[in-house]
Amino acid sequence: MYPKRTAALASAAALAGSAVLMAAPAARADVVDVNYQCKTPIGDKSAVSPIDIKGVKSGSGYQITMTFEKGVSSSPVDLGKGAMNPSAVIKLGGAETGTLAVKGPANPETVPANTPIKITDLTGTYTPKKSGKVTFTPGVLTIKALGTTTTCTPSNSPKVSLTLDVTAAGGGTTGTTGSSQDAPAGGEELPQTGPEDSAIALGTLGGTVLLAGAAGVLWLTRRNQAHR
Repeated sequence: MYPKRTAALASAAALAGSAVLMAAPAARADVVDVNYQCKTPIGDKSAVSPIDIKGVKSGSGYQITMTFEKGVSSSPVDLGKGAMNPSAVIKLGGAETGTLAVKGPANPETVPANTPIKITDLTGTYTPKKSGKVTFTPGVLTIKALGTTTTCTPSNSPKVSLTLDVTAAGGGTTGTTGSSQDAPAGGEELPQTGPEDSAIALGTLGGTVLLAGAAGVLWLTRRNQAHR
C-alpha cells in the first residue's frame, strides 16, 4: 500500500512541474510604426520609422534596446563623425508605470546634409520593482547636434513593442510605480524572448515543485516506517 502511495505522490509532483512549464507565459516583441513629429532648429519635420524594442537579461534587471529602422530627421549641413547624440524615453505599462531612459553612442560616420539621420541603437537598464507583465512603448526621441536640440514626439499613439513577464527582486507583488529608470548596461541574452526560452527560464520553478514533491515522499515514507 505504502509503495503505491509513494509512487502516486511522485507522479503528482512530476505532473505539477510539467503543468508549471506548460503555463509559462512567453514574452512578446513586435516592430511598431512610430509617426514622429520633430521640432528642429530649421522648422517642423515628420517621419515614420519602424521601432523594435528588445530585452536582454542583465543581472537582476534587463538591458533594453530600442532600434530605429529608418531615420526620422535630417540636417541642412553635414554632421561630422561624433557630432550627433541621440536619447529617448520608453513608456512602461502594465505592472509598472513611468518611463525608462535610453541613450546611444554618437554617429559613427559623417551624416551628409539633407539626408535621413540614422539613429544608433539606444539602450538602458530596466530593473523590475514589481512582478507581473510589463509593457514597453516608444516615447519621445531627442537628438542633440552642433549645439542644437531636436525633439521628436510620437503622434500616432504607437502600440506596445515589447512585453515582459518579470519578477522583482525579493518577490515584489504586482503594482505600479512612477519612477523612471536608466543606466545603460550590457548582459546576457534574455530568457523570455520566446516560448522555448520561457520554458527554460521557468525550469527552475518546475524543479522546485519536483523537489518539494520528493521531500514530501521522503517525509511520508519515514513517518510510515516509524509507525510500523
